[in-house]
Amino acid sequence: MDSYEYTELLKKLTVKIENIAKIVKTDELLKRLKEIEAIEQDPSFWEDAKNAGLLAKEKTKLVNIYKKYENAKNAVKDAKDLWDMANDENDENTANALIEDAPSLENVITALEISMMLSGEHDSVNAIVSIHPGAGGTESNDWASMLYRMYLRWSERMGFKVETLDFQEGDEAGLKDVSFIVKGENAYGYLKAENGIHRLVRISPFDANAKRHTSFSSVMVSPEVDDDIDIQIEEKDIRVDTYRASGAGGQHINKTESAIRITHIPTNIVVQCQNDRSQHKNKASAMKMLKSRLYELELEKQQAIKDGKPKSEIGWGHQIRSYVLAPYQQVKDARSNIAYSQTDAILDGDITKIIEDVLISTQS
Repeated sequence: MDSYEYTELLKKLTVKIENIAKIVKTDELLKRLKEIEAIEQDPSFWEDAKNAGLLAKEKTKLVNIYKKYENAKNAVKDAKDLWDMANDENDENTANALIEDAPSLENVITALEISMMLSGEHDSVNAIVSIHPGAGGTESNDWASMLYRMYLRWSERMGFKVETLDFQEGDEAGLKDVSFIVKGENAYGYLKAENGIHRLVRISPFDANAKRHTSFSSVMVSPEVDDDIDIQIEEKDIRVDTYRASGAGGQHINKTESAIRITHIPTNIVVQCQNDRSQHKNKASAMKMLKSRLYELELEKQQAIKDGKPKSEIGWGHQIRSYVLAPYQQVKDARSNIAYSQTDAILDGDITKIIEDVLISTQS
């Protein structure tokens, strides 16, 4: 990077900070913080533990946003002041140091942008993820298991916890179906970018002729709903089926019909859970999954109305990302239109950059 490029970078980052300031609305944010602090001074504040918890959560969120914004704004301002000073005094050492530090400065602003994009009402909650292989038998089942591993490794990198709700092995390899909860701050905010169809092109390890195959798997992501969200599900609208859990789990699991499948008839949404030996607990988990899926469906409908266009179904034509392993290696996202060459690292869970690029591109 030369002097001209660094000057242009400072201009670009200054504009970004100004745009973020319009989103943050610091005056309103500080006003709300003062209101919360005043409420906390009321002697009766802690008598309502539920409301106190919600306000404490809101306060922490606002404080974090404000600190990140101030840090980013000051970082750009300090860099600009030092750059102007270095140019005025012909201080090449300082100028070179600033240029070397440019990637770090950009990362600070990018982190702030991502924080703003993950400040939605539901972005901070846990995510319920389901992966379903498309047509193609063993090949698609194996692709679904590769995606499952990718998300497990990504969750590990992010320090998130994963709880598997349902896992059905493929007949020969891979999996037929898997659902799991990713628990951690902004889990849904990140993983909502994974909602859609994922396409794999590779030389199939299951083809004796070593031919190239294309496989598809759908990934569905919903926010884990809490008890504060009222979602009514009529008994007449659901069908509950029990079946024996598959796979390892001991004699008890294999001999009793503890696994639960719930079909929501009006929407044709199907959820299932076999994680626990207790049929009662599996049903409770399946109902939570159903409520989350219905809630996500309602959020999509509301967003479609807001955008003034009909809600799009996540059908097999709704492809969001291609993973090409042969004849060349490349992962390309259809929304950001950015291609990545580190296919092995991506399939090993290094997908944060891809997700962030999607979040930025869909906001611009």
